[in-house]
Amino acid sequence: MRSAWLVGWMALFFVVGCAGRRSLATPDYEAIYDAPLEEMWPSVREYFKGANLSYREDKDSRVLETEWKEEFGGSKISGYWHRYMVIGKRETPTTSKLWVIRITKTVNKALIQPGRQIDWGVRRDLFGPPPDGIPLSAEDDEDRLNFPRGENGFYVDSAQGTRDMTMEWKVFRGVAPRLAKKQEAAPAQQVARAPEAKDAPAFTECGQAIIGLTKQVQPGGVMLLGELHGTQEVPRFIAQSVCQIVTSGVPVSVGLELPVENEERVEHFLQSHGEDADWLKLMEAPFWRSPYPDGRGSEAVANMLEQLRQLRAQGLDVSVFVYDHPKLTGQQREDALAATVLSHVKAEPARYHLVVSGNIHSRTARGLPWDKGYQPMGRFLKTQLEDVVALDMAYDSGTAWICAADPVSRKLDCGVKATKGHDNGDRFFVHVWDSANAEGYQGVFYVGRVSASEPAIQKGLGRPGANEFPDSPWR
Repeated sequence: MRSAWLVGWMALFFVVGCAGRRSLATPDYEAIYDAPLEEMWPSVREYFKGANLSYREDKDSRVLETEWKEEFGGSKISGYWHRYMVIGKRETPTTSKLWVIRITKTVNKALIQPGRQIDWGVRRDLFGPPPDGIPLSAEDDEDRLNFPRGENGFYVDSAQGTRDMTMEWKVFRGVAPRLAKKQEAAPAQQVARAPEAKDAPAFTECGQAIIGLTKQVQPGGVMLLGELHGTQEVPRFIAQSVCQIVTSGVPVSVGLELPVENEERVEHFLQSHGEDADWLKLMEAPFWRSPYPDGRGSEAVANMLEQLRQLRAQGLDVSVFVYDHPKLTGQQREDALAATVLSHVKAEPARYHLVVSGNIHSRTARGLPWDKGYQPMGRFLKTQLEDVVALDMAYDSGTAWICAADPVSRKLDCGVKATKGHDNGDRFFVHVWDSANAEGYQGVFYVGRVSASEPAIQKGLGRPGANEFPDSPWR
């Protein structure tokens, strides 16, 4: 049986190994270890130690729980923390498997109801008392832990915990070759390390895997994200996407619709230590102090730059460029946007480019309702580059910081406004259709329920000491 398992392992290696620098695929079935639970479990402990994920263990239960770890390697302002509950399970007397449950918290505790904590007592009722009142152990609670069955399902409350198949397969690929005494057979998962970096982390917490993202990623490719400005969720989606792509082995450049006059400030900040003086240099630009802040200068965007800076500080190959030409208007501005983005893409063909803009610029079809001959930036890029995917934003109803013309005064009115969307679950995902729609979009990126992000200056960013979270429960 062990020889048959090794053949399967090597087949998996060749399937994913041909992808070179691309992320190893996560199969849609469980990873089964060809070893008894007692033999497999010590190697699981060693894996989490090697990944610098410190943990505590429920004695003699084959259950461990890692300490809270913040996304992006210790960002001061990420606001999202994760821990893993790892449960060893006996499949047969000679085989075993792991369940990895990801638990998520935020600084404002938005994802968890009061009193919902994991009980580490004798009963080990993982998610509160069962409906029938009968206490169940970690080994016996299989039916409840098997729910949900869809990728977008979550255990308990809103995203408090979910089974993480991606992490399960990461552990399997690290542990299984050791058990088979074939360490050299393990397909190496190399992160994209910055050229000037001496080292890069073996493991970085990048948040829940974005469904469908990495299958779109190839060096030299471009993903155009047409957003609704002024939400907390889109900058978070971008930061998570960058983290997940770069830790899969592909260097990433992010294009932001900020004025090109900010290029030096953004580059300086990305290469800085994120001290007060670095924040001040970034935020003193006129862009952040516009009398009509349209969402591109939000607190969430500033926080995203900090998160990308954290990734770069760890030695990961992340860069940012800006490409807006606000002094131009109409087609001239559109042409200038396209030319700037194109120059960055052609100058660095080994990188993957995430380009974020308002959802008119990212279209790849000619024409707008008020100008049938209009050629958006996305259309120009599509004709010049081989690998361009344009995605429109999909979201659930909520709020956003929006600038819109007041129908009475005809002046631009900026503030928090309601948005209407469609509920497609809580998980971020990328979905590409078989063909483009009328606007030239090839698919959507979904960010869940949206919430407004106010201008960074109004939230105090750029003031010494203001980029901390003094009330964080984990500080």
